Amino acid sequence: MKKASVVLLFAIWLGILSSGAWGDANWPAWRGADGSGIAHYSNPPVSWSESENVLWKKSIPGRGNSTPIIWDGRIYLTTAISSEGSVGVESGFGWRQGIVPSGKLDYAVLALDASTGEVIWQRTAITDTPHEGTHRDGTWASNSPVTDGEHLIAFFGSRGIFCFDLNGKELWSKDLGNQQTRLAFGEGSSPALYGKNLVVNWDHEGASFLVVLDKRTGSERWRRERDEGTSWSTPLVRDFSSRPQVIVAATNHSRGYDLNTGEEIWVSSGMTFNVIPSPVYANGLVYLASGFRGAALQAIDPEKARGDLTESEAVVWRYGQDTPYIPSTLVYEDRIYFLKGNRGILSCLDARTGEPVYTRQRLEGISEVYASPVAANGCVYLTGRGGTTLVIKSGDEYKVLSRNSLDDYVDASIALSGGRLYIRGRNSLYCISEEKMSE
Repeated sequence: MKKASVVLLFAIWLGILSSGAWGDANWPAWRGADGSGIAHYSNPPVSWSESENVLWKKSIPGRGNSTPIIWDGRIYLTTAISSEGSVGVESGFGWRQGIVPSGKLDYAVLALDASTGEVIWQRTAITDTPHEGTHRDGTWASNSPVTDGEHLIAFFGSRGIFCFDLNGKELWSKDLGNQQTRLAFGEGSSPALYGKNLVVNWDHEGASFLVVLDKRTGSERWRRERDEGTSWSTPLVRDFSSRPQVIVAATNHSRGYDLNTGEEIWVSSGMTFNVIPSPVYANGLVYLASGFRGAALQAIDPEKARGDLTESEAVVWRYGQDTPYIPSTLVYEDRIYFLKGNRGILSCLDARTGEPVYTRQRLEGISEVYASPVAANGCVYLTGRGGTTLVIKSGDEYKVLSRNSLDDYVDASIALSGGRLYIRGRNSLYCISEEKMSE
C-alpha cells in the first residue's frame, strides 16, 4: 500500500508539472522553452508603471541587449562592461560604423535572485577589445544565453562561447574566430540548445557556417559551410516525425538540416536582405519572416519539406506586406502577429491560412520596436524602445487592455516566469509582479 501511494503521488506530481498548474517557472532561452515567446500557463500583470507592480528594479553594470533567462528562481544575463566600469561604452558614433571600439571590455555573466534582484554571482568570461564596431543601437552582449538547468551557455560571438554550471564554475570555452559583420553592425544571433546539442549560426561576410557542438565538452559534432552573408537570426530546433531538424532563416536561402548529421533536408528562397527574425513553429508549420528592403513571410510544412521548395506544396502560404525587420513574429491562438519593419504598426493574420485578420494597426505611444512580442493568458505584450508596453487582447479585433511606461529604453525582449515579467532596459532590470516585496 505504501509503495502504491508513493507511485500515485509521483504520478500526480508529474501530472501537475505537465499540465502547467504551477505555471511557467523557467524561461531558459530568449523566447522561452520552445522558442515561441509564449508562457503557456502564466498569468502575469497587464498593468504597471514605475510606481505600480514593480516588485524590484536593479541597475545592471555595462551594456547588453541580450534577454535574461530564468531557471529555478535565478535570472542569468550577459553584459559587456567597459574597463572604467561605466554603464555605457563611451566611444565615437558614425552612421555606418556605429559604435567604434575604444578599449577592453569585461564580457560578464550575472546570476540574480529572481525574487529580489540581488546578485548571487558575477563572472567575467573574458576581457578583450572588440575587433570591430557594432551598430549604434547595438551592444557587444546582444546574444542571449541559454540553459538546460545544468549547463549555462554564454555566447559572446567573436569573443567566444563559455559554458558554466549554474553556480558560475566554467566548464569549457570555445573560440570560433572573428565575424566580419555587414557594415560593422555587430553580432546578435543566439545559440539554440536541444538535447546534447548546442547549435550556433555563424553567418557573416566571411566564410559562413552552421556548427553543432556537444554541450558537455564543446567539441564539434558537425559543421556545414553556408553561402550566406550576415544574418542575426537564431536557429530553431524541433523534433518532427521523420527526424529532428535545425531550421535557419537567411537572405539567400532558408534551410532545414538534419540535427544528427548536418544533411540539408530542404531549401527555400524568398527572404529579404539582413534577416534578423527567428523562425517560429506552431500549428504544424514553421514561420519565416524578414522585412528589410522588402517584405516576406512564409509558412512551411516541415513534414512535407524536401529539396528545393520553390514550387513545392510544402510552402503552405506566403504574405508580402508589412513584415518585421528586427522583431520576430508571434504565433498565438491560431493567429500570427508581426510588426512592420521596426515601427509600431501591427498586423495579425490567420496563422493557418495567411488570411488577414487586421492589418496596419498603429500602436499608440510606440513608434519604434526592437523587442519581439510575447504572450500569456490571452494577452499579447508589445514593447517599444521608449519603454512603453501595450498589452492587447488576443483575438480577431484589436483591443488594447493597457498602456504601461517605464523610465528606460528597452531593446531586449520580455522574459516571463510564473506571474512575473522581467524587462531589461538600457540601465535597469525590472521585475513586474503583483506580489509585494517581503520585509
